Amino acid sequence: MNQISPIPQTMRAAVVAGPGQIRIETVLRPEPAPGQVRVRLQGCGVCASNLAVWAGPEWMRYPTDPGGLGHEGWGIVDAVGDDVVGLAPGDRVAALSYHSYAEYDVADADAIVPLPAAMDGEPFPGEPLGCAMNIFRRSDISAGQTVAIVGIGFLGAILTRLAANAGAHIIAISRRGFSLDVARRMGAAECIQMNGHDGIVKQVASLTSGVLCDRVIEAVGKQQSLDLAAELTRERGRLIIAGYHQDGPRQINMQLWNWRGIDVINAHERDPQVYMRGIRESVDAVVSGKLDPSSLYTHRFSLDRLEAALNATRDRPDRFLKALVTFT
Repeated sequence: MNQISPIPQTMRAAVVAGPGQIRIETVLRPEPAPGQVRVRLQGCGVCASNLAVWAGPEWMRYPTDPGGLGHEGWGIVDAVGDDVVGLAPGDRVAALSYHSYAEYDVADADAIVPLPAAMDGEPFPGEPLGCAMNIFRRSDISAGQTVAIVGIGFLGAILTRLAANAGAHIIAISRRGFSLDVARRMGAAECIQMNGHDGIVKQVASLTSGVLCDRVIEAVGKQQSLDLAAELTRERGRLIIAGYHQDGPRQINMQLWNWRGIDVINAHERDPQVYMRGIRESVDAVVSGKLDPSSLYTHRFSLDRLEAALNATRDRPDRFLKALVTFT
C-alpha cells in the first residue's frame, strides 16, 4: 500500500446516535483494501436524503456507522491499496463513498474522479452534481422546448442552468422568493411563486398559449409537487421525477397520465457507472465554465456542527440552498 503516512492513526467521525442526535467519536482511520483509495476529506455536502434517518423513522436502527450518511465527499488521496493505478497520494479527487461525515473515507478506485488543478480550493460535492447531469441527460431537453422546473433548491438550480444552456425556455416554480431569484440568475425566463395549485396551472397555461410544457422536472419530492408537475405536462410531454420521494407512498392521477399520453421518467440512478459518468461530466462542465455552482453553496459547517447542518437542510432558513461540512 502506498500512503502519505504509514503510521496507523485515528480520526474523528460523526455518528447519528438517535433522532436529531449527533455525537463525534474518535475511531480508527480506515485502511484501503486492494483496489481501494483512502481520501483525507476536505468536505462533504449534506443531502436531503439524510433527513429521513435524522427524523427517526420506525425502521431505523441507531447508532449509524461512523461517518455514515455522508456521500458527497471530496478531498486529497491519502493512501492507495494494492492494484490501484492512475491514482496516487496527493491527488485531489471527488469520491463516491458512503462514510464521508468523517475526516477520512475509503472508496473503490473506480469510484474516484480526479479534480483538475483549475479547481484547487473549490468545493466539489461530486455526487449531487453528477446526479444533476444524469437527470438532465434523461430529461432529453433541447433548444426551443418549454421546460418547467418545480422546486428550485440546489438540484433545481443546477438543472435550470443546464436547461438554459441547451436553449430551452425555462419556467421556474418555487415557494421561496430567494430561490426564484437564484433561478433567474441561472437562466429562467419566467418565475412563479408556488402558492396555489390551480393558479400556477393557469399561469403556465397562459404563458404557453394553453399548450403547457414539453418537459416538467419535479425536484421537490412531495405529493403536492408531483401533482402539480403532472398537471403542467403537455400531451405527449415528458414528466421527469428528480425529487427524492422518501416519506411514503404516492398517489397519481392515472386518468390524466393516460389521457395526455405523457412519458414518465424516474431519473434517479443506482448504477455506479452511470453515477461516475455524471460526476465526470460535471467536472467538465465546471472547468469549461458551462456550470458555476459556487454561489449555490450557501451554508458551511464544521463537523462538530453537523447537527446544525442537517437542521438547516430540513428547515431551509432564509437564503439557504446547500450546506457543506468542511474540514480543516
